[in-house]
Amino acid sequence: MRIDVWSDVVCPWCYIGKRRLEQALAQSGDTAEIVWHSFQLDPSSTNDDPRDLPTRLGEKYGRDRAWGLQANEQVTAVAAELGLEYHLDQAKSVNTVDAHRLLHLALESGTDIQGQLKERLLKAYFTDGLPVGDHATLTNLATEVGLPADRVAEVLAGSEYADEVAADQAQALAYGANGVPFFVIDEKYGVSGAQPTEVFAEALQRANADRKPVTLISSPNATDATCGPDGCPI
Repeated sequence: MRIDVWSDVVCPWCYIGKRRLEQALAQSGDTAEIVWHSFQLDPSSTNDDPRDLPTRLGEKYGRDRAWGLQANEQVTAVAAELGLEYHLDQAKSVNTVDAHRLLHLALESGTDIQGQLKERLLKAYFTDGLPVGDHATLTNLATEVGLPADRVAEVLAGSEYADEVAADQAQALAYGANGVPFFVIDEKYGVSGAQPTEVFAEALQRANADRKPVTLISSPNATDATCGPDGCPI
C-alpha cells in the first residue's frame, strides 16, 4: 500500500494527523510506503518575524492575540491525547521551503529516511522549539537521521528541489486540497484533515478490499485454453 501525504512541518494538525494515521496502520496490521509531499501554509513567512505565534495567528485570522493563545491551547490538548508534547510558546517564525527541499533530498535515500526526517522536523518545531528554517538547525537535523553532510550543505546553498516543492504544492491544489494534512491512499482514496483514527482505519480497509486478489474457481492446467510465456497449448 502506498500513502501520499501533503503537509507542512509547522502545521499542528499535520503532526496530529500523522499520529492518527500511524495508529490506524498499527491497529490494522497493514504496512504502507508513506511518501511525504511539500505544502507551505504560508510561503511568505520569514525566519526573523519578531511576533510570537499567538500574535501571528490572531492577525492572520483577523483576531487578537488572546484568540491565538486559546487556539494553541486547544490544539496542544488534542496533541497530548496522542502522546505529542507541544510547546507552542517556543515556536519560532520560519519559512519552511528549505525543510521541504531537504525532505525531497531524503526521499532519494528511501521513504524510511524521509519519514525519519519528517518526524524529526515536526518534533523539532513543536516540542523542541527549534528554528526549522535556520540552515544550521536543518543541517543538524538532517545529518542526525543519516543524510550526508556534504549533500545537505549543497542543497541548502542553492535552490535544488525548489521545483519539486512547487510541483507538490500544485498537485495538492489539483486534488482540490486547499489545506493540510491531505492523504491519498493507493492513488484512490483521499482523506482531508487530521481525521479521527477510525476514519483512517475505514479508508485503509476500503483500499485493502480493492486490492484483494481474484479468487480462481478453477486452476489452470496443461489442457486449459490459456496462453502462457511458452505459447498456447492446442
